[in-house]
Amino acid sequence: MAERVTEVNGISLCHETFGDAGGRPLLLVMGLGAPMIWWDEEFCESLAAQGFYVIRFDNRDAGRSSRMHGQANLAQAYLLRSAPYSLADMAADAAGLLDALGIPAAHVAGASMGGMIAQTLAIRYPSRVLSLTSIMSTTGSRLVGRPSPKAMSMLLAARPRDRAEYVELAVRTFRVIGSPGYPFDEPRMRERAERTFDRGVHPGGTVRQLAAIMADRDRSPRLRKLRLPALVVHGAQDPLVHVSGGRATARAIPGADLDVVPGMGHDLPRPVWPRVVEGITRVADHAKVTT
Repeated sequence: MAERVTEVNGISLCHETFGDAGGRPLLLVMGLGAPMIWWDEEFCESLAAQGFYVIRFDNRDAGRSSRMHGQANLAQAYLLRSAPYSLADMAADAAGLLDALGIPAAHVAGASMGGMIAQTLAIRYPSRVLSLTSIMSTTGSRLVGRPSPKAMSMLLAARPRDRAEYVELAVRTFRVIGSPGYPFDEPRMRERAERTFDRGVHPGGTVRQLAAIMADRDRSPRLRKLRLPALVVHGAQDPLVHVSGGRATARAIPGADLDVVPGMGHDLPRPVWPRVVEGITRVADHAKVTT
């Protein structure tokens, strides 16, 4: 299906679907500064082949969704928990998109910041989330999931506005934070970065999203109240969100399964896709039995 733009909560969200609209709805939520195309089309089609109606979308301040306003101060976000908007606002966007699509409840999977948004969606709108898959994410506790110094420096690097410089930075970044146990696919990374730039990059928006992450509080007490099938997937060698964040997430959600993937960093290399697709399908199947 071609990309569509829908008005949600006073902003525009760009989204796209895969599979039969009569299938099990699955909402995919992407991470910091990343548009929906970072959920690769082939990955989405693999999920659709499992009977899912897959919905991917650009978060606010990413891709072709609305660019927000306001200066984000990361020191204030960390110390005062003040940001132009919150992860709760981004979760409300996701819930609003489901409303606009006429979907009362969906299976939800989120990666990195998207995992945080997915967790928040389940906490704030429990009837809307049938199952939860949190990928390379964390609980919001400042004691777990901490990045390595080198990964943090890449995260805070100035975002170039020139297309060629943007592509080079993306390649350098994923050589640092990507999966050391798998070959680095530079042509694929370059093509993804080029498409990302062409769809629209928002350096200020990425900072606002990062401020939302830094301003959020530990979700662990609220995650403990969830009653839904859940899966936590994390790379054993993730330098951006340490695997302790994934382990803490799995401990916090009652009955959650934990899949720590050897050799995986802070990305989803193609050889890992079948494992993740199987995991999302398995946790959704459990929801079908228990709901």
